[in-house]
Amino acid sequence: MNELIVSSEIRVIADDGEQLGVMTPSDALSRAQEVGLDLVEVAPGSKPPVCRIMDYGRYKYERKKKQGKNKGHTASLKEVKLRPRTDQHDLDFKLKNARRFLLDGDKVKVTVMFRGREMVHREFGYRQLEQVTELLSDIANIENPPRMEGRFLSMILVPNREAIAEAARRALASGDSSEAETPDEGVEAKRSAGAAAKAKAGIKAEANEEVEARAPAAGDSGTAEVAEVENNP
Repeated sequence: MNELIVSSEIRVIADDGEQLGVMTPSDALSRAQEVGLDLVEVAPGSKPPVCRIMDYGRYKYERKKKQGKNKGHTASLKEVKLRPRTDQHDLDFKLKNARRFLLDGDKVKVTVMFRGREMVHREFGYRQLEQVTELLSDIANIENPPRMEGRFLSMILVPNREAIAEAARRALASGDSSEAETPDEGVEAKRSAGAAAKAKAGIKAEANEEVEARAPAAGDSGTAEVAEVENNP
C-alpha cells in the first residue's frame, strides 16, 4: 500500500472504477494523494500488478462488517433444569431464560431431575414438561419429545423462526410497545389459568382427605350413642 508498493509498473484503477492505465507507482501515488486517498495493491499476482485508489480505512471497516454479517449467529444448545415439584416462581424465572435463548436462535434442552423416591412419581416430571411446552408454544417447536435417561427426563425445543419473525414484524409495523409484549401477556394468561387449575385440584384433594378423616370419627360417635341408649333403657 502507498510507498510499500515495489513493482516498477502497475495498472491503476480510480476510486470510481475508471481504468487509468499502466504507470509507475510514484505517479499513481501522486494521483491518490491529490484526492486524499490511498493507493492499495488489490491483485499483486497480475502482470503488471493491479492497484486501486481508495479510502483504505473505510475499505477495511466495510470488509470486516461484511465478514461479521456473513458469519451470523451460531446456534448452540442451552439447558434449563427443573425438579418434579419446581414451584411457580422458579418455573417462571427458568422459562424467562428459556424464552430468551429461543429468541436468540438457540435450542433449549429442558431437563427434570429426579432424586430418591421421586422416581416413583415420574408423572410429575411429565406434567412439568407439558406446562413448559404449552407456555413456550408461541415461539418454539419440539425437536425431541420427553424421554427418560436414568434419573433425568429431557426434551429439546427449537425456535419457531417463522413465528418469531412474524411477531417481530407485527411489533415493528405497529410501533407500539404493547404489541411487542403481546406474547408475554399470553404466557401470563396461560400461567394464571394453570395456577388456578392446580389450586382448584389441590383444594378438592384436601376436601376429600378431610371427609375421609372425619368419617371414622363420625362412626365412633354413633356407636357410642347406641351403647349409651342400651345402657339406659
